[in-house]
Amino acid sequence: MKQHQRIYFLQFVFALSMGALLARLPDLQVQFALTEGQVGLLLITMSCGVLCGLTFLGRTVERFGARATTIITIFGASTFYAIVPWMPSAIVAAPLLFAAGILAGALEINANVEADRYEAAMGRRIMSRVHGMWSLGFFVTALAAAALRQAGVSVEIHMALALLVVVVSGTAVFWNMQTAPKRPDMHGAEHPPFAFPTWGMLPLCLLGAAPLWVEGAGVDWSAIYMRDVFAVEPFVGGLSVTLFSLAIALGRLGMDPVVERFGPRAVATTLLSLAAIGLVLVVAAMTPVMALAGFAIAGIGCSSVYPLAISAAARRTDRPAAVNVAALSQMTFFVFFAGPPLLGYIAEHFGIRFSYLAIIPVLLAALLATRRLRRTA
Repeated sequence: MKQHQRIYFLQFVFALSMGALLARLPDLQVQFALTEGQVGLLLITMSCGVLCGLTFLGRTVERFGARATTIITIFGASTFYAIVPWMPSAIVAAPLLFAAGILAGALEINANVEADRYEAAMGRRIMSRVHGMWSLGFFVTALAAAALRQAGVSVEIHMALALLVVVVSGTAVFWNMQTAPKRPDMHGAEHPPFAFPTWGMLPLCLLGAAPLWVEGAGVDWSAIYMRDVFAVEPFVGGLSVTLFSLAIALGRLGMDPVVERFGPRAVATTLLSLAAIGLVLVVAAMTPVMALAGFAIAGIGCSSVYPLAISAAARRTDRPAAVNVAALSQMTFFVFFAGPPLLGYIAEHFGIRFSYLAIIPVLLAALLATRRLRRTA
């Protein structure tokens, strides 16, 4: 396996682990006797951990290098996820999710910085493919979760199997991992201890956050949406996560040549428009098929906007790439993890359909931010 392909696999196998836990949220909700709002509060603990990792661990990731960072973060986070179902209550499980979030933040910095460096070394875009492997991992694990839920396999066994897959495959792939060569035009200033976005990066933060809010809502709440609105069987409910993740994966895996042909701005504008259309279908769905179609279109729409924002941040020359990537990821992943809890609050008080409707204005605002991307290829 080539070195840049190990970054692909890193995103894929981490999505297998995290996606397994998120796909079993309906079961954990019942097991811990939680309301939708309480499920949201539980997810907030993981988002807080991610923010801490992104804010404080940029320098540590740079010092440890790609191999050590990958092994510590992927194995550590997956272990915490596997322990969560064994906890007696959500209060006891929350610290585990917080710790896993810290490691996920460091993993995000590592993967994006390495992908940007390999783009410079190879002279072609791979960022969308890197994030496409994340989505492909969510698709695979969502499909497996739908089948396991239908077969009555417990959450504990499911998460143990996911951890086994991560440890065995990760040991084989990451043991000989190497740190990518730095960009020749890399900013030479000292790496600051904290990563916060500058005023100039705020439009990029909005551009990256909006589609990730759609992604978080689709991954975390679509199965619950299908269960509560249409009372479908677990397998059909799981198809919402499966189709959504597959659409994101296909969009990201095939989007790099499209971006090179038409330019980042045109691609981002088209995709954000598709995401809004898909959410409208979900909100207005009268049948399960219509809702599934809406989730699929929304998945395509939110597929590659975040990778475009990450590439734009990494190529800024005002600060080191790791700082800008961490700052952007800090804001966008806060939305990815904290957005679904907010939707849970909205769903509990106004209905789960309205929670998806609340995302559409954010997508429209992100359309205005696409002007910060280069117009031409």
